[in-house]
Amino acid sequence: MGSLVDLELEGGILHGQFHWLVELLEWCAALVDIAAVVLILLGAVRFIIGVSGAEIFRRGAERVNKTNRERIELGRYILASLELFIVSDIIHTALSLAFADLMFLGLLVVIRSIISFFLDRELEQLKKDLGD
Repeated sequence: MGSLVDLELEGGILHGQFHWLVELLEWCAALVDIAAVVLILLGAVRFIIGVSGAEIFRRGAERVNKTNRERIELGRYILASLELFIVSDIIHTALSLAFADLMFLGLLVVIRSIISFFLDRELEQLKKDLGD
């Protein structure tokens, strides 16, 4: 077990021998983070435009249905973004040998999985209410 601790303190084989690979993977993780943020912002903008249109141009049940359809679309964007963030977290954790980072990744994955589960349930209920 002592060699694992030494490896963690030294930064590991990747950090010592393949520093260029570590840097490349860090850039990849950053690009995945940016893609996730762009995706969620795109979903938010589409949601705002769709709900605004429903509020302005639709009435009654048609307005509610359009708003619920927009909520489903926003939920899809959020779920896709969460999955991208998990990919980025896995890359960051793979580059670090710290046990705390591994525990942090586990906690993040559990939290994001719970959010995804309940969001997916809500989306399914909305689809069911809309008759889709």
